[in-house]
Amino acid sequence: MSEQSHELQEAVARFVRAFGLHQPGQTPCGRPIPVSEAHALGELAREGELRQLDLVHRLRLEKSTTSRIVGQLVARGWAERTTAPGDGRGVLVRLTEQGRTAAAQLARARQERFDAALARIPEDERDAVLRALALLTEAVDDT
Repeated sequence: MSEQSHELQEAVARFVRAFGLHQPGQTPCGRPIPVSEAHALGELAREGELRQLDLVHRLRLEKSTTSRIVGQLVARGWAERTTAPGDGRGVLVRLTEQGRTAAAQLARARQERFDAALARIPEDERDAVLRALALLTEAVDDT
């Protein structure tokens, strides 16, 4: 392994721990909801409703995992499943009023967390940080 590869591994591991991404039961902004559910909630809040299969693709998770996540959102009273129009086998997922409230609370907490992080980065380095994250994302994105 090259020295730079090792440094990248260590830097990413430190970021994951500092941001709290290794804590499966809560979001990086400290909300007691699994990160996978938070991502599903965010996608549903952004779109209003999604076919469950579209949610699979957006979350980049297996169908069974996404189905379990949707089931958890339904159990919390945050989402509901219905048959997709024109597709008797398709499932449409939409947020309930409770779900929209939870999504809004999560979005506020996330915004506060990112605002605080951004405030700690010198202004003249913020664009470089954003470019570096975009480059890293593209480099590891295997889709």
